[in-house]
Amino acid sequence: MRVGSFVLAAQFPGQGQGEALHRAVRSAEVAEEAGLDSVWLAEHHFVPYGTCPSAVTLAALLLGRTRRIRVGTAVSVLPTVHPVALGEQAALLHMTSGGRFSLGVGRGGPWVDLEVFGAGLEAYEKGFPESLDLLLRWLKEPRVGGGGGRFSFREVAVVPRPQEALPGQGDSAGPEVIVACTSPSSVRLAAQRCLPMLLGMHVGDDEKAEMVALWNRHARAAGHAPEQVAAASHVSAGVAQIADRRVEAAETLQKAMPGWLKQGLDAHVTVDGRHRAMRDPAAYTELLCGLHPVGTPQVCADRIAATSERTGITRFALLVEGSGDLAATEENVRRLGTEVLPQLG
Repeated sequence: MRVGSFVLAAQFPGQGQGEALHRAVRSAEVAEEAGLDSVWLAEHHFVPYGTCPSAVTLAALLLGRTRRIRVGTAVSVLPTVHPVALGEQAALLHMTSGGRFSLGVGRGGPWVDLEVFGAGLEAYEKGFPESLDLLLRWLKEPRVGGGGGRFSFREVAVVPRPQEALPGQGDSAGPEVIVACTSPSSVRLAAQRCLPMLLGMHVGDDEKAEMVALWNRHARAAGHAPEQVAAASHVSAGVAQIADRRVEAAETLQKAMPGWLKQGLDAHVTVDGRHRAMRDPAAYTELLCGLHPVGTPQVCADRIAATSERTGITRFALLVEGSGDLAATEENVRRLGTEVLPQLG
């Protein structure tokens, strides 16, 4: 079982953006100290829901400050960046960190980001497969040219090339690439390329199990070997809050998270003025408390184990900053590492 933290750099009401980012960095440093497997970094633009606008940049900082822990993006939003630029950054972090970087990518949403960065709505609605395939080519081939509908350029050399051997590790296949999946179409897209999925914290075990089963069917239909399908290492996102009593853990989240969710979700602006129904913050917080490891260390360990048994997933990215408080977040991470992980084996 590999358990990591999921960091949004969330800005809670009354907090500054610097405070949110400082808590994000400290929680990652404490995650390594506490023995967690990984840190996964979210990326958002123009909203206090998350104050990190570049997950790959924050990943670079954290890789430089740590020595053991894996650092991943969850996710870098492909429609708003050039895949080659992101591929270069991923290769650089992969090689300079000794292979500790994972690149999670996703389609994002129909937000004003598409207007600001000049991508346009079509990049979100239709362009994700082209961007993903160009990114994958960049991470695998020595020379790449662009001949698609959105990206057209002459063949150029891939520098640095992530397949080059890392010191002491032999030949490397390049950084791991993971795809955030929220729909059957994204599951199919990931499966056809045999890329593991990142599954969101808003869905429960049954739906995640169904998405894993769907991924397996599409991957086999695409001709991937059974051993490759079986070895796919998907990641389940969730929330973790640890306390001596379950009610205490839930109350911590129910007190802090609705305010953050309301101001964060309300700040999202669609690029084309379409109506987007946002979740009720209090009800969503209650849902998350019911779905994920929230409670005593034993309850949390049992919840993680149950999710793994139901879905077959053995990697977890757990939101640890739900209290909105720096000291409480650090304690939460430490308890996750010292009191929950040992029970998981």
